[in-house]
Amino acid sequence: MKTILIVDDQPGIRLLLDEVFSQEGFRTVTAGNGREALQKAEEVRPDMVLLDMKMPGMDGIEILKKLKIEQNKLQVMMMTAYGELDLIEESISYGAVRYFTKPFDVFEVRDAVKSLLEGR
Repeated sequence: MKTILIVDDQPGIRLLLDEVFSQEGFRTVTAGNGREALQKAEEVRPDMVLLDMKMPGMDGIEILKKLKIEQNKLQVMMMTAYGELDLIEESISYGAVRYFTKPFDVFEVRDAVKSLLEGR
């Protein structure tokens, strides 16, 4: 069973994505901040991370860099409410495979994750 780590400081987004991917048969783990995300990533070794770009404390870019040091082949998709091109480009340069701008279409996110994790 593939594992998805969902990292967002907004509980509603974590809950929504958790429900969507659990119903699709994925194991889901959630984190509300950077420290928790790094700890859970180390514990569960996820196959995919859905990572919010802007969070208090440690931002998504910093988390992305640390995740990729630990698990270079880890697939990470970024989520941002800001659509800031420079941050998006920076996240891709550090290995993010895709990004979504909030509010996103949850079905588009679901299909993109399934496609990557199922090797399509």
